[in-house]
Amino acid sequence: MQTTQYLTKILNELHQSSSLILDEDAEKLVNGILEAKKVFVAGAGRSGFMGKSFAMRMMHMGIDAYVLGETTTPNFEKDDILIIGSGSGETKSLVLMAEKAHNIGGKIAAVTIFPESTIGQLAHFTIKMPGSPKDQSEGDYQTIQPMGSLFEQTLLLFYDAVILRFMEKKGYDTNEMYGKHANLE
Repeated sequence: MQTTQYLTKILNELHQSSSLILDEDAEKLVNGILEAKKVFVAGAGRSGFMGKSFAMRMMHMGIDAYVLGETTTPNFEKDDILIIGSGSGETKSLVLMAEKAHNIGGKIAAVTIFPESTIGQLAHFTIKMPGSPKDQSEGDYQTIQPMGSLFEQTLLLFYDAVILRFMEKKGYDTNEMYGKHANLE
């Protein structure tokens, strides 16, 4: 198979995956961000990279958004929201973060393949994502892609869709956001 044929298959998988995410779950996340004083994003590995890009876009909109684990991240408080992107919902370091956030009393959102996971159970709301976990013997969605690639790609696109919905609700456009873009590059 040619590389472009693989690309077409990946794009088809992503198109199919978008129809499996519930709008009402996504709207809970948008509203949770609107209501929060600060927004914290966490994920491990490639899911963490997707979360970093999400936090960056939120910053461009003037939201106090932080990536857990960075040296400039402030403390989490009860008026804040923690958004965890985890395919399995069982990554040990992320479970510990969710438990701490739960004990503090802030809101937790889990974006995961498995809402019934430990992180999903700790969350105030979950967004169920399609995809296969790294161990593809589990999960309800088959993919040609290795490991958690479909979840991670869908996660990035979902986060971008959340940004667009937030922009719509706040009446923002890309020009306003560009004013907060890094200017020392």
